[in-house]
Amino acid sequence: MKKLTCVLMALALAILAIPALGESPAAAPDGGALIPMEEYPVVDGSTATLPLSYALMRAFTGCTQQEAEDAIRHHTTNYAFYDLADGAADLLLVYEPSRESFDYVAEMGVSYDMRPIGRDALVFLVNSRNPVTNLSQADIRAIYMGEITDWSEIEGGAAMPIIPYQRPDASGSQVMMYNLAVPEDEIIDPPTTLVLSEMGDLIEGVADYENGEGALGYSVWFYAANMYAMEEVRILTVDGVQADAASIEDGSYPYVQPFYAVVREDAPEGSVQRRLFDFLLTPEGQALVRSCGYAGVGIEDAVGE
Repeated sequence: MKKLTCVLMALALAILAIPALGESPAAAPDGGALIPMEEYPVVDGSTATLPLSYALMRAFTGCTQQEAEDAIRHHTTNYAFYDLADGAADLLLVYEPSRESFDYVAEMGVSYDMRPIGRDALVFLVNSRNPVTNLSQADIRAIYMGEITDWSEIEGGAAMPIIPYQRPDASGSQVMMYNLAVPEDEIIDPPTTLVLSEMGDLIEGVADYENGEGALGYSVWFYAANMYAMEEVRILTVDGVQADAASIEDGSYPYVQPFYAVVREDAPEGSVQRRLFDFLLTPEGQALVRSCGYAGVGIEDAVGE
């Protein structure tokens, strides 16, 4: 069964400087005054950074979890960048977008500050009835280049066709796939039925009892492990390394990529969005990121980017 996101939300309540239910903080975690809800900036971003957005709003306004969930909407990575360029968003918490998003922002004449605030990973998923528990990086390349087509060609695999799902080009996990595992000009061209627009749809496809046993898909670790975990889906190790916050943060898991906070370069110094942006790069901000379950980044890496 799918684990409800409330499990993760409950974890976020326990972080330093975020009050428990029924309590009101005396100050924001950066030591400044709380921000009135009506003055809080428009925050947009990737689906997998929603828990961080909620926690950030709670920490700086003192609002409840429900109030944060009602106030914040993330429109996914690419559309969040469009919103920033169009002036519809003030702060982004995002994974790396597609080239088209960068081009759109440039065409709009908008410059921005973009700094890593955490790390996530590209993970590969199979149905829990599939006996395979590990893929090598070479296996993944061969499968998604069309050179391996049956699970019997993989160590521990049974004789059945591999059904390799993909995501749309503009999605954050597909950009990660191109950047980390198989370049865009080398990956197989899948049937449209194997390209799923939502991360949850991909996980559901892998979990499907009738057709999922031979399926292979991928997602970002935080989403698959914490926001949409299913008993019917197994996250594979890669080269024998299990993805978790520790292996992602120390880089021992092979497919790791930062996620970012982004503000427009013309955002005034002293603005609320600048205050939040700067906070996420402090030790207290990194404590917030980690306490939500994400892997953090070294402060020296973040400020040096």
